[in-house]
Amino acid sequence: MTTGLRHTYAQLGWLNAILYWLGQLLAAASAGSWALHRYHFVAQYVGDVPLCGARGLDIDIREQTAAHARPPDYPRPDSVVSQRYAQGASSLAAWRKGRLAGFLWLVSDTYLEDEVRVRYRLASSRAAWDFDVWVRPEERVGWVFPRLWDAARRQLRQRGVRWTCSRISAFNPASMRAHARIGMVRLGSAVFLRCGRWQWMWATLAPYFHFSRHPSDCPQLTFDTSSLPDIIP
Repeated sequence: MTTGLRHTYAQLGWLNAILYWLGQLLAAASAGSWALHRYHFVAQYVGDVPLCGARGLDIDIREQTAAHARPPDYPRPDSVVSQRYAQGASSLAAWRKGRLAGFLWLVSDTYLEDEVRVRYRLASSRAAWDFDVWVRPEERVGWVFPRLWDAARRQLRQRGVRWTCSRISAFNPASMRAHARIGMVRLGSAVFLRCGRWQWMWATLAPYFHFSRHPSDCPQLTFDTSSLPDIIP
């Protein structure tokens, strides 16, 4: 137990470690009906310099549409996937040796989060939202993530997008490191506490605090990248 606490502290820092263990205790005590999440919101410049070059060419990147069959081990429920397509989201999938190796999702304008009750809105048409970047565990030290990101950047630049925003769990240091490697600008953070159908939000962005008691009532967080430069040195 002590070793686990030390490891969590070393990975997350004291604040995120406390929130992480508090979330674990709440989930265990409530049989999963209570949950605590902390998110960081970041933006990445959509550059045109490839991350991979000639590496990772055995990884095939394809656009995944609603009409395409998903593999039986696809790690997201059908209901969540259907909701994403209904919002106008698209997905890029990485395949290696005939097996799904990873995927990421993209959406323009607004995105209704599927982990907590919140709507993200982009204030600029030159921005997009990327979310749910997943890489199969045994592929996380390879070229799957860079290949996915290269394909996403090509697609976004063709649409005139220069910044892509995303939320990262503060309890996922590997995702933070991956985004840091491709360059990111921090936009803010938020904590969500769900207790059954009740939800509290504390954020560094307006409206800063929100309380809701039913699914139709959710806060909206707006991200404006118009003041960010077009080119990162």
